[in-house]
Amino acid sequence: MTNFGGTERYIASAELRSAVDVAVALKRPLLIRGEPGTGKTLLAHAIADGLKLPLLTWHVKSTSKAQEGLYVYDTVQRLNDSRFGTGDVKDVKRYIKLGGLGRAFEKGSRGERSVLLIDEIDKADPEFPNDLLHELDAMSFDVHETGERITAKERPIVVITSNADKELPDAFLRRCVFHYISFPDEAQMRDIVKVHHPDIDQKLIAHCLTKFYWLRDQPEIRKRPSTSELVDWIAALVHGGIGKERLEKEMPFLGVLLKREGDLEAIRKQTTAKRW
Repeated sequence: MTNFGGTERYIASAELRSAVDVAVALKRPLLIRGEPGTGKTLLAHAIADGLKLPLLTWHVKSTSKAQEGLYVYDTVQRLNDSRFGTGDVKDVKRYIKLGGLGRAFEKGSRGERSVLLIDEIDKADPEFPNDLLHELDAMSFDVHETGERITAKERPIVVITSNADKELPDAFLRRCVFHYISFPDEAQMRDIVKVHHPDIDQKLIAHCLTKFYWLRDQPEIRKRPSTSELVDWIAALVHGGIGKERLEKEMPFLGVLLKREGDLEAIRKQTTAKRW
């Protein structure tokens, strides 16, 4: 069973732990989906902490290309060095900058294990995941400018996150172990809150959770509050000296939980007359 750095640091369900173990055993990338605030990105950090391995990250953007994850050839720097005489421009290797995937393979070529996070893969072009297939299967790539081939003898543990903004190609999905992180239920959320607010009054937590899940259930809400927003809201209540008595009558600092004007207006109208 994979160590997650202790349950006091990352609250993981049994199903998620099993998915991680299967991905590690099969040497397959672990594809994680779930709504914002469910701990997708933090999972890679927890695995790295638990296994005492270095974490390498590749945060995908809408403009990202698969090649950038392997390496980029810094032609601008080489041109500047040639122009101003500030470097040995004949040494092409100096201008090869490895990306997250390339660094993971380089460590693997030395027999070193690592955890690689490819974060929000669905932000990029739809063909982006397919462009990674060969390298992820072969665990090697060529640096064409130097003629070097980097092959990982030790495969990194690859965690890939997706917000389900776009459909991922079937060929890519077949090569992954998939897990959907469900939004925490009230019992699990209580454990998560305790990690961040260990000394808070338990009755106050109960009131906060009641209001939080009521808020998420309202059909008018376009952007439901996430775990991180709940944690911030409780911090705001504590900082403002808000006790459970006041919380029973109103919902202070609503802007910490809701970030859209329409959502705020809709809920303010309801909470004016509502009593918990």
